[in-house]
Amino acid sequence: MNYEQFFTDKIAELKAEGRYRVFADIQRQAGKFPTAYVHKDDTVKEITVWCSNDYMGMGQNPDAIKAMQDVAAGYGVGAGGTRNISGTMHEHVLLEAELADLHQTESALLFQSGWIANMTTLSTVGAMIPGCIIVSDSKNHNSMIEGIRHSRAEKHLFRHNDLEDLENVLKSIDPARPKMIAFESVYSMDGDISPIKEICDLADKYGAMTFLDEVHAVGLYGTRGAGVAERDGVMDRITIIQGTLAKAFGVIGGYIAGSQSMCDFVRSYGTGFIFSSSMPPAVAAAARANVNHLKNHNELRERHQERAATLKQRFRDAGIPVMDSVSHIVPVLVGDAVLCKQASDDLMERHNIYVQPINYPTVERGKERLRFTPTPHHTDAHFDHLIEAIKEVWGRLGLKDAA
Repeated sequence: MNYEQFFTDKIAELKAEGRYRVFADIQRQAGKFPTAYVHKDDTVKEITVWCSNDYMGMGQNPDAIKAMQDVAAGYGVGAGGTRNISGTMHEHVLLEAELADLHQTESALLFQSGWIANMTTLSTVGAMIPGCIIVSDSKNHNSMIEGIRHSRAEKHLFRHNDLEDLENVLKSIDPARPKMIAFESVYSMDGDISPIKEICDLADKYGAMTFLDEVHAVGLYGTRGAGVAERDGVMDRITIIQGTLAKAFGVIGGYIAGSQSMCDFVRSYGTGFIFSSSMPPAVAAAARANVNHLKNHNELRERHQERAATLKQRFRDAGIPVMDSVSHIVPVLVGDAVLCKQASDDLMERHNIYVQPINYPTVERGKERLRFTPTPHHTDAHFDHLIEAIKEVWGRLGLKDAA
């Protein structure tokens, strides 16, 4: 077999379908978010970033920058091992305590990313509880799907956010079997939010644990930023809360929060935790600074929600086909992979606006879109520029207006 030809052919397939991913070479500017530089073909130009998951601009929080610098100067830049072998730094312990306080749980456990947190926790719990069944929302994230798959536990899907279908699935399972409902709070491509209370009611009724992925909600919802479960007053009903430090908290890393025994169980049996080197202590310090900051600055969440609502209305007023969303996610439907990439390229090249095309397999074919994530730092002037730019691109490419 010609292996190199195989690799080349598979890449060619992606390019032919318009799904080949091109990475923008971005240089962020501390203190000037959402402005950045983009490098391309030996040129550099200034752009406005409209698709960052740094939803609150906390990656440039001066307190986090100082915390990272101070701890790097004191500890060095690495942890030196896994958590079990010389790699548990005091900053990890402090951050886990900060996260447990955020979610009002007994304990929390750090991972290198939210993906690893999902993968490790779901695979460990599903594999080790005898006869465990995992009931999963049909639109759960890839990391959750992979964790469930690797657990080799019996899996049942329920239609996305469909409580009737979820109950029908739960009814079909032997009441004696252990079970866990795995779902997200904010679904990041469509921007919809799950009915957490009602899912918890069904979990109680049928004796199931709950696993809630809050990665697109922590820092953004609730008076202290603990997520939609905090906002809805049901945080204490969730068995395992999973979150990230890489989005609203602006750094990197993932975590779970819950009972002390549950966290200790995953710490002791989860191979994705046991065999991975721990995050640098300076990173943990920066994350802790940002978690603490957002706990105490609810006005940033209020501003963030206002900016998202305003952008949706501006798109509607301009006849741009913004999709229904009850969260901070602002998706604009294109419906064609090639045109979606072309619209993204034109916004960057002609208007210095960066928004990444979202194509299959991240979303279904025919649902290709541009996904805008306004932040508290996007001004009305940024909005004006974006609306004029997207109207020009939409008209020139002949894209569909809102119905």
